[in-house]
Amino acid sequence: MPGDKKAKEGWVTTGEKGDFKRAESVFRNWIKADGSTEFPVEKDRYVVYISYACPWASRVYAAINLLGLRDVFEIIPVEDVFQRTRPDDPDDEHKGWVFSERRPDTLLGTSTIREIYELQDPDVETRYTVPIVFDKKQKRIVSNESAEILRMINSEFGSLRDKDSGPLAEIDLYPEDLREAIDEVNAWVYPQLNNGVYRCGFAVKQEAYDEAVSDVWDALDKAEAILARQRYMTGDRFTEADLRLFVTCIRYDEIYAEHFKCTRRIADTCPNLWGFTREIYQMPGIKETVVLDACSNHYRKSHPTINPHGIIPISYFRIKSSKPFPECAYEAFSAPHGRDKAGRASKSGFRAMFSSSH
Repeated sequence: MPGDKKAKEGWVTTGEKGDFKRAESVFRNWIKADGSTEFPVEKDRYVVYISYACPWASRVYAAINLLGLRDVFEIIPVEDVFQRTRPDDPDDEHKGWVFSERRPDTLLGTSTIREIYELQDPDVETRYTVPIVFDKKQKRIVSNESAEILRMINSEFGSLRDKDSGPLAEIDLYPEDLREAIDEVNAWVYPQLNNGVYRCGFAVKQEAYDEAVSDVWDALDKAEAILARQRYMTGDRFTEADLRLFVTCIRYDEIYAEHFKCTRRIADTCPNLWGFTREIYQMPGIKETVVLDACSNHYRKSHPTINPHGIIPISYFRIKSSKPFPECAYEAFSAPHGRDKAGRASKSGFRAMFSSSH
């Protein structure tokens, strides 16, 4: 049967220093508008499998909405909490993304994301991650690399955009004149913040955690300083660099600060980054992609090495709100963002308030 070998345990890999290592994606094909690949641009041809909890999947989902492509792709979400992917096999303890009656795989009828990978390649050596772009006609995985999917959606589907879906439907998330600047931002935001929070949470040695949390705090300070001078990370235009930063920031105060032991909160220590996060949350099509109860359930109940009893703590946003979670968080993200005043905000960094130690 497909995937008869035992799957890799979980999805966390650590190095010699006890540091978290993220596996590379294995399916990296491209959909091309010019017909130069096996995957042409067509409406209703591609499914995107996502998790509402996963920031990598959420940035793809957000781009689809922002760019007026919601009617072009079918979106299929998985359940929030990792579960056994072969519950009838006592020797296979792998846990991962699954479907349910509430969230079924309406295309293939599979029970797990693992099955989709193994239908594609029974001997695949990978983590069973989302997002996945799947071709309905060829019944093949196109890509599971979120960064490349993001650019593919931006560059190849212009002819199918619904220009009436919102003011950002005609934007270019990776404009040629800003590509160098965008790549420079991504080059430190990814390792220090997007992946940095995971490096904090899954570190198994103090040295690895110390290095990771220092990177996270440095990245927060760097983003805060940039956003004190300008509205977005590469200037006055919204780009993929902002979207990639946003999906971590929107989860940070509620999840990563506590669950991954990153400690400091953006809302308390980074006024410009906090305003930036609220502005993007309020952009057309973004709120739909932010499902914080799914995030909370996933992280708190899928990581037994971090939270063995699956206890969900009271929300950070309850401090200033009487509303229950997640409404208290959505209320905070919906407050006026003030980013029209970008460049005139305070430029004092969080670390200037304290010593260099943490």
